[in-house]
Amino acid sequence: MKAYPSYLALFRSGEISRRVETVTKQLEACVLCPRACKANRAAGETGECGVGRLALVASSGPHFGEESVLVGLRGSGTVFFAGCNMRCVFCQNYDISQMRMGREVTAAELADIFLDLQDRGCHNLNLVTPSHVVAQALEALALAVERGFRLPIVYNSSGYDALATLRLLDGIVDIYMPDVKYSDSAGAEKYSGVKNYWKIVRQALREMHEQVGDLQTMNGVAVRGLLVRHLVLPNRIAGTYKVMQFLAENISKDSYVNVMDQYRPVYRAGAYTELSRRPTRDEWEDAVRLARQCGIHRGDSFDSE
Repeated sequence: MKAYPSYLALFRSGEISRRVETVTKQLEACVLCPRACKANRAAGETGECGVGRLALVASSGPHFGEESVLVGLRGSGTVFFAGCNMRCVFCQNYDISQMRMGREVTAAELADIFLDLQDRGCHNLNLVTPSHVVAQALEALALAVERGFRLPIVYNSSGYDALATLRLLDGIVDIYMPDVKYSDSAGAEKYSGVKNYWKIVRQALREMHEQVGDLQTMNGVAVRGLLVRHLVLPNRIAGTYKVMQFLAENISKDSYVNVMDQYRPVYRAGAYTELSRRPTRDEWEDAVRLARQCGIHRGDSFDSE
């Protein structure tokens, strides 16, 4: 396993600069995410994500509440981007995602944030909700790498990602961490306001895994690979069995999966009776059991990595 991130070779060859040019051009009629809203974000129009030319950053810093393989001893270097290409009625960070509480940053300012997280000893750069700001993140990365940035990059998304955009990240992202929210597109449209979620997230998972493979660690800290999150919703709304079955049969039974139990009915969830309570302990344990039944065995929820 190489001891340095793969994007360094792309930087030295000039490939990152070429990809920055490609992806920023797409902002003129934005198709960065599956919504393909065609807003001219390059001219300052806001897309369906609520964000224009500049990225909005809500917060940044070492984070110790992520998965153990990301946190290590020194924390995961998170950058929380405001805005989102989904409209989850139960979003726990709705002030950031839906109300867009954040400040605009230039590429140079974002590069400074990346370098600061490295200087603070974080194990990785964790881009949280990046699907709509891939262009801005790559612009900043090119500047940061030129100044000595070397951390592995975590792409922490909802899984609602466009294939063409993911392919521009091939060789740049070291760790993909999608949150697979549903195995039913009708539920995704009702509760998150997006179409064709199950089809799109399956395509995204295949592409992510093809790029980086199963999760690999070094001294207990992730350095490369796919890490899947799945939030257990009450009343089996998330469709856990189909998610785990797809991962086991089409991605890998060695997929590293976090079956999450922290759902709570915030934001607009109270308007939906079926979402208006926390999952029971039995519901979460049943989700873990289903994952095991499908052959999934790695992750914070399981006995062994």
